[in-house]
Amino acid sequence: MSSSDLWRCDGTLGRGRYALLGTVLFAVKHNLDRLIASWYGRPWRPFNYLAPGGLLTSLSGADARFYATLIGTALPFIWAGVALTLRRLRAAGLPRWLVVLFFVPLINLLFFLILCLLPSPGPAPSAPEPSFLDRLVPESRAGSAAAGALLASVAALALVALGVKIFQQYGWGLFVGLPFAMGFASALVYGYHAPRSLGSCIGVGWLAVAIAGALLVSMAVEGMVCLVMAAPLALVLAAMGSAIGYLIQSHPPQARTATPSLLLALLLACPSLMWGEYAVGSLAPLLPVRTSIEISAPPDVVWRHVVAFAALPAPDEWFFHLGIAYPTRARIDGAGVGAVRHCIFSTGEFVEPIEVWDEPRLLKFSVLAQPAPLREWTPYAEIHPPHLDNYLLSRQGQFLLTALPGGRTRLEGTTWYENRMWPAGYWRPWSDWIIHRIHRRVLEHIQRLSS
Repeated sequence: MSSSDLWRCDGTLGRGRYALLGTVLFAVKHNLDRLIASWYGRPWRPFNYLAPGGLLTSLSGADARFYATLIGTALPFIWAGVALTLRRLRAAGLPRWLVVLFFVPLINLLFFLILCLLPSPGPAPSAPEPSFLDRLVPESRAGSAAAGALLASVAALALVALGVKIFQQYGWGLFVGLPFAMGFASALVYGYHAPRSLGSCIGVGWLAVAIAGALLVSMAVEGMVCLVMAAPLALVLAAMGSAIGYLIQSHPPQARTATPSLLLALLLACPSLMWGEYAVGSLAPLLPVRTSIEISAPPDVVWRHVVAFAALPAPDEWFFHLGIAYPTRARIDGAGVGAVRHCIFSTGEFVEPIEVWDEPRLLKFSVLAQPAPLREWTPYAEIHPPHLDNYLLSRQGQFLLTALPGGRTRLEGTTWYENRMWPAGYWRPWSDWIIHRIHRRVLEHIQRLSS
């Protein structure tokens, strides 16, 4: 080895040197980041590479300086990682554009593992040693497709149960790592005896996701609502994994040799990632959602219906009929700071102690208790998967009334909440949209009552 291994993009690189250099660079980078974080008085853990808290909210002052320092020191490591990966892709006979996976959180770890295990193309051995896959995987196209989809989906079912029941993590390992691994594994098994087309490899990966979803519903592990929400992300990642599997199985001798070790590595990597998230932990940012409406009534009239309101009519919106919780009425015990507001939802009751009572301008409250965010669709009488508790948490709320000309009022409702499901960039639009619709239902009811 020489120092040029860290910056040269030409030539090739064996899997042993790639594994060693990649591991050493990550260890050096992580400890450098920990040192920088300590200078700024911040903790730094491996999970921060997946969800840097400051980037999820805003960058200003100390946050901006902190992340600017991290980015500046990361540039040499990014160059070295890209150079090493390009040379390794060339040696493995894979397209160089796959270097883009170096920048995809979590997928880059799985891709690094794949490149560490994948041998370089070479002449087929005269008498390859048979593996358990020779006996397990049928040679026909339909049989190998069924084997790939079933093996991936059954393994996924066990890993989902491990992640949500034991580690109680709805995170990167479950929603990113597992679908990618399912697509990759199913494509490798499907193409074990003979190379298959890209479209059929992706189809088998999607079939594995569909079978896994059906098993989760039939075994009362999950309901339909959560699975439908997760499906777009899972299908995209399964297609990515299937495409990588397709590229590998297109080199039969190389794929046949590497498939058993690659499958075993993924089977161990996914629960390791889930355990890592569980051990390291993560802090969900406090996210605001604001919705406003204009009402043809003065603030003192609107205020009376903000503090408490009569029963709302049954919802017409289709999404509330899917089981998503919706407000039905509100009452209050007492008046002023220290009073307790009770907002009744279809799934239970929010208990909201009043923190600011500035009549008729501002009503602000914390959330002491809350019901489940939805009722899952299920063929059983009732199921209660862990994500119904302590994953979508309302922390605070307020109503702000602003007087407008002509005796009108702008009423703005705000909820501050935590979403502990990752990746946040995928799940936040879902939760923001649901909270906006809940706000809109309440605000429009107050508008009717005040007019």
